[in-house]
Amino acid sequence: MINVEKEIAGKTLNIQTGKIARQSAGSVVLTYGDTTLLVAVNAAKEAREDIGYFPLQVEYREKHYASGKIPGGFFKREARPTEGEVLTSRLTDRPIRPLFPKGFKNETQVMITVLQSDGENMADTWAGVGASAALMISNIDNDFVLNPTRLQLEDCSLELVVSGNNENIVMVEGEADEVSEPIVVDALKFAQSHIEKIISLQEQLVSSVTISKLEEPVAEHDQALVDAVNSKVVKQISDIVKIVDKQDRDIKKTELISEVLLSLEEDHPEKEKEIKSIIDDHFKENMREMILAEGVRSDGRGTKDIRDITIDPAILKRVHGSALFTRGETQALVVTTLGSKRDEMIIDSMDEDYKKNYYLHYNFPPYCVGEVGRIGFTSRREIGHGNLAQRAIKPALPDYDDFPYTIRIVSEIMESNGSSSMASVCGGSLSLMCAGAPLKGHVAGIAMGLITDGKRNAILSDILGLEDHLGDMDFKVAGTRDGISAIQLDLKIEGISFELLTEALQQAHEGRMHILDKMYEAVPEAYELSKYAPRILSIQINPEKIGGLIGPGGKNIKKIIEDTECEVNVDDDGIVTVAGKDPAKCEEAIKLVEAITFDPEVGMEFDGKVTRLMTFGAFVEFAPGREGLVHISELEWHRVDKVEDVCGSGDSMRIKLIKIDDQGRLDFSRKALLDKPEGWKPPPRRDRSSNHRGDRGRKPFKGRR
Repeated sequence: MINVEKEIAGKTLNIQTGKIARQSAGSVVLTYGDTTLLVAVNAAKEAREDIGYFPLQVEYREKHYASGKIPGGFFKREARPTEGEVLTSRLTDRPIRPLFPKGFKNETQVMITVLQSDGENMADTWAGVGASAALMISNIDNDFVLNPTRLQLEDCSLELVVSGNNENIVMVEGEADEVSEPIVVDALKFAQSHIEKIISLQEQLVSSVTISKLEEPVAEHDQALVDAVNSKVVKQISDIVKIVDKQDRDIKKTELISEVLLSLEEDHPEKEKEIKSIIDDHFKENMREMILAEGVRSDGRGTKDIRDITIDPAILKRVHGSALFTRGETQALVVTTLGSKRDEMIIDSMDEDYKKNYYLHYNFPPYCVGEVGRIGFTSRREIGHGNLAQRAIKPALPDYDDFPYTIRIVSEIMESNGSSSMASVCGGSLSLMCAGAPLKGHVAGIAMGLITDGKRNAILSDILGLEDHLGDMDFKVAGTRDGISAIQLDLKIEGISFELLTEALQQAHEGRMHILDKMYEAVPEAYELSKYAPRILSIQINPEKIGGLIGPGGKNIKKIIEDTECEVNVDDDGIVTVAGKDPAKCEEAIKLVEAITFDPEVGMEFDGKVTRLMTFGAFVEFAPGREGLVHISELEWHRVDKVEDVCGSGDSMRIKLIKIDDQGRLDFSRKALLDKPEGWKPPPRRDRSSNHRGDRGRKPFKGRR
């Protein structure tokens, strides 16, 4: 067993290998604080020749036992991965993938299991470090490093997950509370300093292990085939790359491939895959050279130009809020739905259970790219893009006290040619304003690209799908006029310098301001609340009054719901929310809540209902579930021999509070609100020895003899 450790951010990071999961190609047990992860990696011995991509699978799983919990549900076991687990899997996958050797097609699997959680140090933050260490001591690959930054505090204004190597940043994802670009750069530099420490610990582990790496694949070229394809496509490809329309460009490319395949079928049989690969390489080289040499992109734009933007606010009239946001050939129809407390999303995670009153869902149907595709479960890509857009908008949302709604945003991608997640950010902001949500400001997103040959660099604003596919960077930046709210960086090269990052952020800022101007022009401020949205009112009550509001078996709150046809919810802090379609009934429900939970004062008057008759007086309900005593002497100005002579059970009675005793019991008077008879004299005092005030109608206790 080999064990290495180092202090990182004031806590000990420990990495151990050689004790658990020893039959895997590489495995480590990583502990930070009292949070422990097991990472095991394996790769197939033979490469797959039938695919044109690297078959990497990263699976991050949290076990409920890690924090001493039993899973909910009927089967009481962990089921399909949660959105949080999927997002962590993506965060681990994205920086690893571009750092494997080109042409490596051995099926590779990284399994990350949380064995123990201390509830303080987030396990997902360290998943990438464990994956990096396990792969470095395996026989799979020899040239990559993956490391996230240290744990961020919950109340911080900037939270980033950063991966990198000794020299450059490789991957970034995070959210911020409208921070400036220089602060983001400083945060990345800070992360880099910690990344170097973690890498040194991994290198210490590697130096202690004897490993024999798999041989890197050597690309074999059929030069005769390459020459044959080149002779037929060079001139045509340079023309096709310049076609502005995506569909027209794809049609011409498909026609070219068909022509070349047909012409080479006899001399080079069964080489379809290789021929397509050669043509794709030509497309990539032509597009990149055109941008680097001429500064002109395939759609004719310059490197800083933004595609034409069209905004159709409130395009769907009966939904609560909607917007159709179109940027070039990327289009998102985004719909906002406002709900109540019962619409909150319940999160059952390893460390904590909580509810979310804001969430965004992103859908990417096959028709948005003109294809026929499989319809099934939500893909990892859809979860990832939705999460990024959700994080981007979150800092601009109004406080719950000011807008007590559960907010669900759904982005339906209608067309896609690059940066559909950023179109979802723009459309989401617009649809919220159309729903009447008083945002702190519009939020816009832009995707930046990079083309580099090591000497020449071109940073691209608002990239196309082709530029994402054939370029070296996909850098998404979202924010308001005041600063950045979300960021995501994916690279296809081994790293990017801070100089290029700074330049890209500045160019993204310029593009974001342009987009925000268009959004404010279309929707300058929040609309009035949709007439189809529920009306929600809220009130703060004393938490000690929650039990009284609910009543025995929920009697009181159920009656309010039944009488007003409104939904009524109360949380542990005493915040009561009332939701319904009729504003008047919502107001009625609030008044009933106030009546149940307020602290009555002597002198207050009420319209009550007689609930019980006793020999010494009548009990009157003055608010739902709350009653007090009207003593027989307080029913009339004249002497009353029987309570039944004045009132019966169920009768209405106007009463006034005249006393609150030291036990909190309430004495009311009916006669105090009646005119005193002329010449009235106090009646003689009656004997109260048998039914005194303190009995309150309760039977005397009979003990054992």
